[in-house]
Amino acid sequence: MAVQPEGTPCWADAMFADLEGAKSFYGDVLGWTFDEGMPEFGNYTTAYANGKRAGAVSPPMPDTDAPSAWCLYLASPDAAATGEKIRANGGEVLVEPMQVGSFGTMLVARDPGGAVFGVWQADTHDGFGTEMGSPGGYCWGEVFTRDPKAADTFFPAVFGYAVRKFDDESMDFTMYDVQGQTVLGRMAMGDDFPPDMPAFLNVYFTVPDCDAAVAKATERGGELRYGPENSPFGRFAALSDPQGALFSVIDVTKTEGEMPPTSPAA
Repeated sequence: MAVQPEGTPCWADAMFADLEGAKSFYGDVLGWTFDEGMPEFGNYTTAYANGKRAGAVSPPMPDTDAPSAWCLYLASPDAAATGEKIRANGGEVLVEPMQVGSFGTMLVARDPGGAVFGVWQADTHDGFGTEMGSPGGYCWGEVFTRDPKAADTFFPAVFGYAVRKFDDESMDFTMYDVQGQTVLGRMAMGDDFPPDMPAFLNVYFTVPDCDAAVAKATERGGELRYGPENSPFGRFAALSDPQGALFSVIDVTKTEGEMPPTSPAA
């Protein structure tokens, strides 16, 4: 059985052609340390924030030329069954369910709008060791898509989410809830996104100081994509690392404004 409720983000990883460069960059920006990697699993290397599992980096798979990107994994009690639901609801399974030693079973999929995500059926590896909001740890995830209606149909059909939307009609944003807890957001991509940018799941990592993290990231060759900006959820910024992987940082201690009202989606 899944350790976390089905559909809850439980892990994040990324592949980098320059693995040592990625370790150095995220070590500086997020304060991560790293284990020695596992040669038997393609040098898959776990990152730690204050000694707790925060994510992982690895070299690319052989004969692949996909660009570096963070992959957010959603918990499942049965990865094979989730894969069937993904197909039945218009998604595509890119990597079939695969047992990863004694750790668990993974698959990688794409939603109808093109956003790539992972599915994780936990065994001995139950995902993040960090708590949401702790420095260096995973904080939040959002589906950025040009087909918001398709996303709001697909993800609830696969993971059983309840959907709520912002009452402010000027922002096309919804939230996906599991057992009364919001676990994922969905943002419509507008004209401010480059037309050739595909849909993606954006991963937010917590930092103690958003501006300092942005300064460190850009100093190390990253690119500021948006922000920093204050919000009721924290001060955040969107970045890309030197190898092109998109991610965001957020300081949850610096909030501004009222939480926006929401209503169940029709």
